[in-house]
Amino acid sequence: MTPPRLAIVVPCYNEQEALPASLKTLLGLLNDMTAARAVADDSYIMCVDDGSRDRTWQIIAEAHNADRRVKGIALAHNRGHQNALLAGLEAVTDRCDISVSIDADLQDDPQAIRNMVGLYSDEHAEIVYGVRSSRESDSWFKRTSAQTFYRLQRALGVDTVYNHADYRLMSNRALHLLGEYGESNMYLRGIVPQIGLRTATVSYPRTARTAGETHYPLSKMISLSVDGITSFTAKPMRMIFTVGLILLVLDIIVAVWVLIAHFRHETITGWSSLMLSVWFLGSLILMGLGIVGEYIGKIYIEVKRRPRFAVREEIF
Repeated sequence: MTPPRLAIVVPCYNEQEALPASLKTLLGLLNDMTAARAVADDSYIMCVDDGSRDRTWQIIAEAHNADRRVKGIALAHNRGHQNALLAGLEAVTDRCDISVSIDADLQDDPQAIRNMVGLYSDEHAEIVYGVRSSRESDSWFKRTSAQTFYRLQRALGVDTVYNHADYRLMSNRALHLLGEYGESNMYLRGIVPQIGLRTATVSYPRTARTAGETHYPLSKMISLSVDGITSFTAKPMRMIFTVGLILLVLDIIVAVWVLIAHFRHETITGWSSLMLSVWFLGSLILMGLGIVGEYIGKIYIEVKRRPRFAVREEIF
């Protein structure tokens, strides 16, 4: 069987410190896999510069001049990791048999690509998820917040793969099916499981960054989690309705108690309880309005149908 043409998609944002070593590692991996006839000789790396403010694009251009297997596209503005990844996947859809997406810091073991390609070739899996078996290299806070992130999404009804980020193999057919999803708020970790083709998983331990600092702090993790939840489930709004019903029942009970106490002339001034109730209900109302507003904001963005990104420059 003819080896598949592999495209490794690498979204990059301010990765001038990590990218040179990462490209060297990935090119070495391509050399080994082409020599073993696991992938075709014209396999390549597609780097996506997500509006970086450092020398990331210059490093990609220099790497392309040194080795034509390194290709790249530069987005006109910083559009976020999900849009940068999607831009790379769209760029390689008609130029590969299979694609593998991986972050530029290589915390996700690139050697797992061998097993991914093996599952595609031998088991005919069209989507292969990279699943982290260990996160010992992460700090306690990073590890705990990430695991909470996955559990929260599953609890709220989002169909995601536990401990899987965006390290995955997708066949050409899976890429074309992904392209049919037209929403502006793309949460790939939730969309890809909905494609429904034959899937498999590859486990690997998560390692430390090759260089530089993380570009995914807690604020971005929270934002990503909110995007994922509000893009795939209305469960938070149902929870607001449920809390409202519970409070209504409590209000009826309290009202009965107040009326009984009133007719027995047992009422006393309850300033503390009144203030606590006002603050509690006020906070609950504002939180409910915020959740509903998040969904309305999503609708507002979707109906405008603005492009997800603009490509400034390409290197092929």
